[in-house]
Amino acid sequence: MSPFKGQTGLKRILNASGYSFDGLRAAFTGEAAFRQLVLLNVILIPLSFFLNVSRVEQALLIAVCLLALIVELLNSAVEAAIDRISLERHPLSKNAKDMGSAAQLVALTMIALVWAVILL
Repeated sequence: MSPFKGQTGLKRILNASGYSFDGLRAAFTGEAAFRQLVLLNVILIPLSFFLNVSRVEQALLIAVCLLALIVELLNSAVEAAIDRISLERHPLSKNAKDMGSAAQLVALTMIALVWAVILL
């Protein structure tokens, strides 16, 4: 059992919220790609409210944008963990980082495809 798993109830929820906000702050201050995706979301999500689309389509437009943020957070977490283990170049470390980057490429492609299909 982890010594970090001792909290329960409201205290656990408050701690988890704090950790989540710390993670968002770390991503925003330390990751240019995350800041760029936030900017894209600041543009696209409000734009979705002005488009003549159904609520389901609007939900999809917003969901794919938020999904790209989630993927970037996970990609950044993988990169940080790999760098914490060792800054030495290793084929497995490269694979892990490249796969995270590929996941982000898929998420960005999904934004483009979903927006194109709905709007065109």
